[in-house]
Amino acid sequence: MSDDGGVAAVDRALTILDALTDEKTTLAELSKRTELYKSTLLRLIKSLERFGYVLRDADGCYRLGSKVLYLGSLYQKHFRTSELVPPVLRKLVSDVQEGASFYVADADYRVVLHRVEASRSVRDSVHEGDRFPLTSGASGHVLRAFGGARGERYDTIRQQMYAPSFGERDPETAAFAAPVFGHGNRLVGAISVSGPRYRIEALGEAKILQPLFRYAQELTTMFGGDIDDPAFHGWQRPKARKRAATGTTGTRRARKTTTAA
Repeated sequence: MSDDGGVAAVDRALTILDALTDEKTTLAELSKRTELYKSTLLRLIKSLERFGYVLRDADGCYRLGSKVLYLGSLYQKHFRTSELVPPVLRKLVSDVQEGASFYVADADYRVVLHRVEASRSVRDSVHEGDRFPLTSGASGHVLRAFGGARGERYDTIRQQMYAPSFGERDPETAAFAAPVFGHGNRLVGAISVSGPRYRIEALGEAKILQPLFRYAQELTTMFGGDIDDPAFHGWQRPKARKRAATGTTGTRRARKTTTAA
């Protein structure tokens, strides 16, 4: 038995799966990453191979098997997102020309459940299944804020309905994220726009938030949430700004016309 009441062999087997992060990993590298003896690794890997979780290539290296992909598909199905989220992400990408992701919280991590890339040669490196700490990145801040985290920072995120990040996970990338809710306005996940920092900064907050909020609301409606909840008033800010800007411009034009007349 393991120290916390689990089964030691299961803990070790899962440690092996966690260590298979590369396309190919040697037995020596696995031993180094897991701190397990090679003889122990070989015994556990045989079981993982038998159930399709690990594959051994002809050159003796190991990689994840297809059973892991199957579990990933079940995970997506469990969240009922595989048919709903990707089409919305594609619309967001079309609007901002940057990559879009959908994150869910998993213990102390945020997991990329869905990702749609922009058709640009330079982009940030984010893939479905990636796990990042909840403590950094725009989506991490959103998931923590609407997951009940306390503090001024999270109070602000809950009020504004979004979080930005600049150079937190990678000094050359930036992101904006907004929450997505389901039945009972319970948090489902976070929708995010990310890309090279210089492009995100050039695009500007207003041009990102308008489509980001629109699609966060669209997903919330799909999942049974109430976008008219007074607690979500922060979602209306970009629209209000746009109306205010239009009204100011119209007033100036009217004054100019009157003067010219």
